[in-house]
Amino acid sequence: MRYIKKEATEKVAFLEGENRYYLENAEKQLIAEITFTRPNDQFFIIDHTFVDDSLRGKGIAQALVKEVVTKAREEGKTIIPLCPFAKLEFEKKKEYADVWRR
Repeated sequence: MRYIKKEATEKVAFLEGENRYYLENAEKQLIAEITFTRPNDQFFIIDHTFVDDSLRGKGIAQALVKEVVTKAREEGKTIIPLCPFAKLEFEKKKEYADVWRR
């Protein structure tokens, strides 16, 4: 997997659904998404991250992971990043160590 170290240059307002954050285009088509499960009241499992080709290289995937990290911190939970992209983000960003459930 190729890792592009790129942060979103502007704040992205993601839509929030049940156990997911996402973006839709003007036609209501899904263009970016991160999903996670809540197996119990202690942690989340990030299981999927998707970004449409039209948004690649803009830091959207990183921002999606950050949204789940923020939610975990707010709720006092930890995260198991099963999604390969999310796991790579946790490995690269030491600031996620406090919520990484190893």
